Amino acid sequence: VQLVESGGGLVQAGRSLRLSCAASGTISSMNLMAWYRQAPGKQREFVANIVPGGSTKYHDSVKGRFTISRDSAKNTVYLQMNSLKPEDTAVYFCNAVVGVQWYWGQGTQVTVSS
Repeated sequence: VQLVESGGGLVQAGRSLRLSCAASGTISSMNLMAWYRQAPGKQREFVANIVPGGSTKYHDSVKGRFTISRDSAKNTVYLQMNSLKPEDTAVYFCNAVVGVQWYWGQGTQVTVSS
């Protein structure tokens, strides 16, 4: 399984970004997909996930601002991030759970300026 993130960048507070995670290998819409993030000097934290069937879950700090979705035909998961805040600055990682194996992408930097 390979995960490749894209879409990060530098934006001003209040603006939006959409992250993409393209998955390849032995993965399908039957796998849980998620986004995590890691800010400098902090531990990696859960941001959002989407499970088979389409149910989603979010960290309280992003509820109402971020939306996770997937395009099964493209094996791609998205994270739409609106109303960005400086505290959203972090490296964002795509995660896939296949059986008992966890897979990670290389990460994409998101920087929000005030």
